Amino acid sequence: MTSSPSPTPPPSTPPSSPPALTRIRVGSAPDSWGVWFPDDPRQTPWERFLDEVADAGYEWIELGPYGYLPTDPGRLTDETAKRGLRVSAGTVFTGLHHGPGVWEQTWEHVSRIAELTRAMGAAHLVVIPSFWRDDKTGEVLEDRTLTASGWRELTTQTERLGREVRERYGLRIVVHPHADTHIDTPENVARFLDATDPELVSLCLDTGHYAYCGGDSVRAVETFGERIGYLHLKQVDPRILAEVVAGQVPFGPAVARGVMCEPPSGVPALEPVLAAAQALGVDLFAIVEQDMYPCPPDQPLPIARRTRSYLRSCGAR
Repeated sequence: MTSSPSPTPPPSTPPSSPPALTRIRVGSAPDSWGVWFPDDPRQTPWERFLDEVADAGYEWIELGPYGYLPTDPGRLTDETAKRGLRVSAGTVFTGLHHGPGVWEQTWEHVSRIAELTRAMGAAHLVVIPSFWRDDKTGEVLEDRTLTASGWRELTTQTERLGREVRERYGLRIVVHPHADTHIDTPENVARFLDATDPELVSLCLDTGHYAYCGGDSVRAVETFGERIGYLHLKQVDPRILAEVVAGQVPFGPAVARGVMCEPPSGVPALEPVLAAAQALGVDLFAIVEQDMYPCPPDQPLPIARRTRSYLRSCGAR
């Protein structure tokens, strides 16, 4: 009796790749190179930042703190173009809950950055609310809970900012919920969005800050999808986060402890966030920001390369 031949094993199936995120444009920012201030000797020099962000495989950058990169549009255009880089947004810092009395000072700050942002061909202005406690010393600057009148001023003045920036510069403001500010938790983000005009005010969802403040970024994309105009990609280390929350550690010292960590070692998982954003059916920037101030000068580039590779594995080609 002859034995029948062994069946031919089926060909091995290569691991499937996630669908390409055709609506997501990935970039990075000076923040991922340890840059928080226009000028600080502990920070990466701007020429090195531009060289390294291009080397890591990114094509889009943010301006970072005004004055860190050259503020002359001609020079900055030359410096970015020769490295194959383009600008996605500028960033402004505001304390609009203080009401009309801070408008002139705020507008002086905003207008300079908006002018440079427009000159660089970008369409977005990221708006970060002021901190209720100092991010270096931990000094409490004001009550962490806004009064009803404070909320009214915050929302009405932000709408005013959105209208002025759109009419004068053709830019869209995207407000960035941030740890140690009054727009932080899911409840406060929802309250802010409910009280502002979608035509004037969009959201910059920062996945790390939202997780830091107890939020679920996938749920936020699904819930606030029509308001999301921009993404920051970031992860938190849950162990360190638990420590800083329990110890009421201010944001700056928390960053120095490493609360913001390299993907994919932290939370939230970025692949489902990007998939949910892709499902919105609109073009979105997704800018990597791993807070690392201060950091050794040779630390950012290897992390940036690995992060870019990880994002490709998520479908962000």
